[in-house]
Amino acid sequence: MSQQAGYSPSFKRPAEIMRMRRKRARSEAGVFSSPSGQGSTASPGQSDSSPANVRPFSPGPLFHSQNRSGGGIKRRNPFANIENTFSPKKKLLIYNDEGNAEAADSLKMNRSTEKEGDDMSTKTSLPFSAILNEVEKQEHQHMSSKKCLTFSEDDSLFEEEEEDVKSPLLKSPQAIAPASIAPPVCTAYPADWSLKTRVLFTSPLSLSWAEHPKAQEEALGISQHCRAQFSTLPHSLQDPKSCSELRCAFQQSLAYWQHPSLPWISLFPRINAERSFTGKSSPWAQDTALQQSLMREWSVSLSSLYSLLKARLCPYFYLCSYQFTVLFRATGLGGSSSISALISPTTRGLREAMKAEGIEFSLPLVEERRKSREQQNPSVDQREEEEEQKEKARECCELKEDDEDCQAGDEGEDEDGDFSWLKEMGIQDKIKKPDSISIQLRKEGHTVSLDHKPESVVCVEGSHTFTLINFLINCKSLVASAGSQAGLPPTLLAPVAFRGATMHTLKARSVNVKSQIGSTYQNISSLEITGPILPSSLHTVTTLLRPAQKGNFSATLYTHAPTAVMNTHTTQQQVTDGSVDLSGCGLHPASIQQLQQPSNLGKTALTHINMNNYSYTWRN
Repeated sequence: MSQQAGYSPSFKRPAEIMRMRRKRARSEAGVFSSPSGQGSTASPGQSDSSPANVRPFSPGPLFHSQNRSGGGIKRRNPFANIENTFSPKKKLLIYNDEGNAEAADSLKMNRSTEKEGDDMSTKTSLPFSAILNEVEKQEHQHMSSKKCLTFSEDDSLFEEEEEDVKSPLLKSPQAIAPASIAPPVCTAYPADWSLKTRVLFTSPLSLSWAEHPKAQEEALGISQHCRAQFSTLPHSLQDPKSCSELRCAFQQSLAYWQHPSLPWISLFPRINAERSFTGKSSPWAQDTALQQSLMREWSVSLSSLYSLLKARLCPYFYLCSYQFTVLFRATGLGGSSSISALISPTTRGLREAMKAEGIEFSLPLVEERRKSREQQNPSVDQREEEEEQKEKARECCELKEDDEDCQAGDEGEDEDGDFSWLKEMGIQDKIKKPDSISIQLRKEGHTVSLDHKPESVVCVEGSHTFTLINFLINCKSLVASAGSQAGLPPTLLAPVAFRGATMHTLKARSVNVKSQIGSTYQNISSLEITGPILPSSLHTVTTLLRPAQKGNFSATLYTHAPTAVMNTHTTQQQVTDGSVDLSGCGLHPASIQQLQQPSNLGKTALTHINMNNYSYTWRN
């Protein structure tokens, strides 16, 4: 420890200094008094560094020395140059940036060591008391100068650290820490116009506040729904279960309106739902008068809904039949500048019937595919159009020839008999037999191939939607004539009240489960909502979960398949945000703002919604 203290950068005790110098004086005296006298001309430091006098790491005499009988001279510490010991040159290299200053400091240190060696030779001849006084004075001067040096070095060190911190931020953007860059925050997900049959919410925080409402909370939620009153909630809730306003708003978001309403039969979904209707009592199936009464009430409800839609008092409504689903939207929703209606899926027979009634419509997905094909290969499309025109001309000629042959032939003769002579000659396969039915099917093959597919979605806009309402009221094929749904009118669903409607609420159920994440199990709370979940209901529920779950939850969405294409673009999307006043339609302002945006989901629907730290992500 005494040797290490000799190399300590902090301070030295006077007693240890005197002990070291007495030992050094004795060792020098031993060298001078040796009979050979070879070591008198060399200093101990020079003898250590010379290659001829190599000293081992263990204490002992020098190797290759001529006088081996003398006592071993005290060796230097072999670990003196390790980085954990004090080195003035290294410290100057670390804390100084200027090369001139470093060189000057090294010269000063060399001169001070030489001066110290000269003083030692003079001190050996002085008495002990004088040596002690002089050493104490030098020690005091050395400590005071060292303090000044350390303070100046520390100041320069702090200045250099401040420069090192500030300069990367100004010079290079790559030096910025990734944590300092805030991730983008998405506060809304795209509008989804498809109907959901089930939504499953999960969150690390408890969702038990959503079930078992008090009677007063349920009554207040229904009253707020009927009056279109909405309460504002704070950004974050500490205890959602004790927040009565949150529970009332949740009950308000579950309400919807339906016609007709039969408590013993679930009237949604209607497509491919024969299994849910089998075995249920249907007194109208064989009673024509009852069927007419149901249709009369249904027509009144449909007319009431369209009147509310036209006055912008109802934002949208759905008509669900056993064959197709129709979505009616008010002006300004979905980016449309007029009332719009989407029908999916459709058949060639339905489209032909709509044409016969004078209803103009478009096939958005077919037109979109055609435009994209024209942009990619315009020359190929021109060739296809020319071939289609040639084929039509050829078909017209064949039809004319067929008519002439039919007029010339006998009426009672078989069609096969007309061409029996071709069989006798063996050339019946080489001569094409004109067939008007096959020509017509080939001509309409493309339109028939669209039936019951997402591409068959039909868009009706403007004043033609009123004609569509009359068409649906008078269309006999709208109601099934046989089967489990025979005589039952389509289901009408709307977020606001209308004539003949019945209020229903979605079913909500909360369950706490343990999920394995890695090697541990974590408690996860789930909330399941079932029923015909409208777009505004989904948005309102997610808006309530945002403060209640502190911005951390996820949702799995189950879509009614025929309504997934309701997110397709309509042709007249020219309205700007806020140009249409929809404040009286009965929806929350945030829901109106979301539904006004054109949906960018195309013919797909949302399947997952995830919120993490108040930021949305989704999948479709």
